[in-house]
Amino acid sequence: MTLGGEDALQVQQERCRRFDLRVADFCLRRTAPCRRIFVMKAVALLHPDTPERAVRPFQEICPELRVIAGLYAAEDVSAALIFGGDGTIHRYLPELHRYKIPGLVVPCGSGNDFAKALGIRNVKIAFAAWKHFCRSGDNIRAVDLGVIRTRDKEILFCCVAGGGLDAKSNALANRMPAWLRARGGYVLAALRSLATGQPQEIRVATPEMHLTGPGWLAAVANAGSYGGGLKIAPQASLDDGMLDVCRVAKMNKIKLLCAFPMLFSGTHVRLKEVEYFKAAAVRLESNPALEIYADGEPVGHTPAEFSILPKAIHVIAPV
Repeated sequence: MTLGGEDALQVQQERCRRFDLRVADFCLRRTAPCRRIFVMKAVALLHPDTPERAVRPFQEICPELRVIAGLYAAEDVSAALIFGGDGTIHRYLPELHRYKIPGLVVPCGSGNDFAKALGIRNVKIAFAAWKHFCRSGDNIRAVDLGVIRTRDKEILFCCVAGGGLDAKSNALANRMPAWLRARGGYVLAALRSLATGQPQEIRVATPEMHLTGPGWLAAVANAGSYGGGLKIAPQASLDDGMLDVCRVAKMNKIKLLCAFPMLFSGTHVRLKEVEYFKAAAVRLESNPALEIYADGEPVGHTPAEFSILPKAIHVIAPV
């Protein structure tokens, strides 16, 4: 049957309309994930030594990404990129926890142990994770945080907290130039602290056990390592809902010095002087009081209580 001119025109218009709808639907489905990410408000937080040019490759993926000084009134922020090390991340943990902002760690610090625990060993891996997030948004992981309660405050930490020889080493390393800290400075600081330090009375208590006596250090861990790769808690996991506790009891300095390389592999836990276990809550006491460091930053003194906050923050993880 042959259609008249007017009927043929109507049929052609209907075909065009249907084609346009299919094309529009296809484009919508193809671009929806990217459009959802690109129109969001994404922010970058930089360590003072990190230049803003480090953000540019990430801005090419998400043009709405902008550098800011801090996460204030961040309810409308959909993603936060943190360029720095463990200390930089530590600074923003309260806001990441409060607002549940997905955070991407871009390892640019002297100690990047939290990033490594997430599988982000370098900036290239962080960039790939960001690129995937901007395309699909499905590489978000919930991880635990540790909580420290002292006499007058409460502090969140992501990696390792503790007191004793490691805290003294941390204090010394923090006074070193950043380039030296990133190139074995923590190890040098630990060796120097060992030369001048002495064991102290350290008591570690949980509802199930009490450990007391002279010791070199007590570490409470959410992640496995600190100090740029020292595996103080080799069995730690970021999402098991538990803290890993490592107490190093008194041993002579020669043995401790010989045992120090074992920290790089985590085999120090085999030593009879090392007490290692998991717990949901821990209390740390000492005589005299010990300064406590967490994520490489000073946070208070003993006595202190430690607990775990399960699934406390969301992070953008490698695929």
